Amino acid sequence: MTVDYVAIGARVKAERIRSHITQEKLAELTDLSVTHISNIECGHSKLSLPSLIRIANALNVSADDLLCDNVVHTKPVFEKHMQQLLEDCSEYEVRILTEITQAAKTALRHDRELKGNVSLYGETD
Repeated sequence: MTVDYVAIGARVKAERIRSHITQEKLAELTDLSVTHISNIECGHSKLSLPSLIRIANALNVSADDLLCDNVVHTKPVFEKHMQQLLEDCSEYEVRILTEITQAAKTALRHDRELKGNVSLYGETD
């Protein structure tokens, strides 16, 4: 299995920005260098488990929130992210996004049937 450090870095950056924390402040909170934080966010550095834990704690998120693109069983994390995406939407935007999501879900399931029920990970159901 390959770890997607670019995806982890993107989630660290998104959570940092959502928390209104600068790279400098995150570096201070985690006892990591600003350069290392920048390299993690760009996916140029592999982060250790202790660094991941310090970053998650500093950002007040779970490790699952940062690793969800790399872990198979993360439905609750993505459900939480969907809810966060909708928080600042108007009623109209929620309705349109719901219709788009329903259409995407229908297309995904139809495509899966056409491919012989092969899952996302190449396993047959």
